[in-house]
Amino acid sequence: MEKVKKFETEIAGRKLVIETGLLANQANASVTVRYGDTMVLATAVMSSEAREGVNYFPLMVDYEEKFYASGKIKGSRFIKREGRPTDEAILNARLIDRTLRPLFNQQMRNEVQVVVTVLSIDQENDPALAGIIGASTALSISDIPWNGPVGAVRIGKEEEVLAINPVSEDLAKSPFNIVACGIEGKINMIETGAQEIEEGKIFEALVEGQKVIDQIVVFIKNIQQEIGKPKTEAILLEAEESFAKEILQKFSEKIRPALYQKNYTAQTAKQQELLKEVSDYIKSAYPDDRGQKKELAFLVIDIEMEKMFKESVLENSERPDGRKLDEVRPIACQVGFLPRTHGSGLFTRGETQVLSVVTLGAPGMEQVIDTMELDEKKRFMHHYNFPPFSVGEVRPLRGPGRRDIGHGALVEKALDSMIPDKDIFPYTIRVVSEVLSSNGSSSMASTCASNLALMDAGVSMKSAVGGISVGIVVGEKGEYKLLSDIQGPEDHFGGMDFKITGSEKGITAIQLDVKVDGLTSQMIKDALEQSRKNRLDIIGIMSQAINAPRADLSPFAPRIIIVKINPEKIRAVIGPGGKVINQIIDETGVEIDIEDDGNVFITSTNKEAGDKARQWVENLTHEVRAGEIFKGRVTRLMNFGAFAEILPGQEGLIHISEISEKRIDRVEDVLEIGDMVSVKVKEIDNLGRINLTMRGLENSVE
Repeated sequence: MEKVKKFETEIAGRKLVIETGLLANQANASVTVRYGDTMVLATAVMSSEAREGVNYFPLMVDYEEKFYASGKIKGSRFIKREGRPTDEAILNARLIDRTLRPLFNQQMRNEVQVVVTVLSIDQENDPALAGIIGASTALSISDIPWNGPVGAVRIGKEEEVLAINPVSEDLAKSPFNIVACGIEGKINMIETGAQEIEEGKIFEALVEGQKVIDQIVVFIKNIQQEIGKPKTEAILLEAEESFAKEILQKFSEKIRPALYQKNYTAQTAKQQELLKEVSDYIKSAYPDDRGQKKELAFLVIDIEMEKMFKESVLENSERPDGRKLDEVRPIACQVGFLPRTHGSGLFTRGETQVLSVVTLGAPGMEQVIDTMELDEKKRFMHHYNFPPFSVGEVRPLRGPGRRDIGHGALVEKALDSMIPDKDIFPYTIRVVSEVLSSNGSSSMASTCASNLALMDAGVSMKSAVGGISVGIVVGEKGEYKLLSDIQGPEDHFGGMDFKITGSEKGITAIQLDVKVDGLTSQMIKDALEQSRKNRLDIIGIMSQAINAPRADLSPFAPRIIIVKINPEKIRAVIGPGGKVINQIIDETGVEIDIEDDGNVFITSTNKEAGDKARQWVENLTHEVRAGEIFKGRVTRLMNFGAFAEILPGQEGLIHISEISEKRIDRVEDVLEIGDMVSVKVKEIDNLGRINLTMRGLENSVE
């Protein structure tokens, strides 16, 4: 307990408390972060040995949701233990990963694992932000080599005023939701959802967010200075100078032709040819150590290719495929590609090609979200698939990975604010993007393809949405140049992937990943402006394929009939134990969803069945008025008259004096149970009882 240290600062009027020394002391470092009553545990651990057989830095970041943190038991009837991470947990893990990863030496081969565990949540303060700050602090005070710390902030807007770390209720009303992270003076990660917000307003919010980031970074640096451990030496994959010279002397002339090719197929073939020659050389020159030497040789080639790429861009504005810096590859768009789906869009940009498909369903098909934080339903979903053939690879199909979930969520965020409200378009909407070929920014192609598919399906989109990715090359003195529509080598060797989506009016989503330490405010401003010009051009090309949502839905899509009833009549439609509603569904084959406000949604692929169900519901809930005429079925005979069912579940009394114009001694002499008779509502008494008459009607009994 003597080692326990507590540090406090204030962010947006609330205490941010970081404590270390109490929990998880076998990790290289661990801290708890508390903001409001939200509290997380962040741990960082590094292996002492290098991980063999990998050609990348093996960093693992996990975000652990615990239902106990919000006082909940998992909703599943059979499984109460937390299982596979939810999409929300995966997206939060990606936020942390994308913030931390650029600040490691990418040639490290020690395994590093960061685990953020949510211990308590107050439903107001964001555990993801606390997780980023906790991970940053744990790495900073540990002996793990890392070039942090970083800070994190969420920015919204309340009544035209920027709000820093708004509570959940206020954030839901904000026209944008920005998460920004970075080091002092630079931003290295952005995740944004927005409702067509102008670039200038997004930039203004990011500038304000940088001030908070800087404050948090200084706070963590002070903690590091007081209790931080000396950094250890990492195991790096590095080639000896003599070996690097040997490889470059033998293959330097073949590096540029392998990178600078206008045709992607030719470029790929040249690179594969070069790597095969290097591999063959290592096999003959270093037969006893060919595995490690081959990896080092590939690293030497990669470093030289990166150096060549950066020099060409910075000095000559030369890109590998010969495009101008702000030029987008040729684009082709097509809609209605699939004959039986509800809507489809095919978008091709260069070698990147995505097919998006829309399916429309009943309101009751909404996705139920049951997480540590949320219990809600979602009516618009976008799912992204990246099969191995899209990049010419062979690997097992194992379902969506973190990247697939992240890209799917980005496109969903890009389009969500453009989806019509439920009272206008009550369908549940699912869009699936199939990446058929990929060479740069398949997520932005998915945004465009999905927009085409939604319009093809007749979804009354508020605006057309397009997306583009912007890259950057940064020199040693801070000079930089932006690249629009980055592809393979530019993504690999460049400094960022700045994905921005929006309409003609403004931005709907942003996702920024960097490989440099961060972006200055001027870099961000320039990227936002360049992307806007590209986006408008792309939307213009898309409009040539389809410039507005189709007026009619696909003949294969279900139709939804909306019936508004008195909420007090809902029980009449459902019936005891669901008997009535199940009878309607069984006899008509429709789907029926009823909301508490009295909206009844009848979904059917058959018009006659839908109309029959609508009539049934209307009859069940019809509020009878005096003067209305019905065809009623006699259900009971009494001495004083007969009862007739005029609507399902609604009976009225025909007094013996109202059966005929003539005097009747016995009801049985005129009526029998089951008779269909025309009746008129004479009155509804103060107890709600319906009194009927047959007198004066054309088919009344004389």
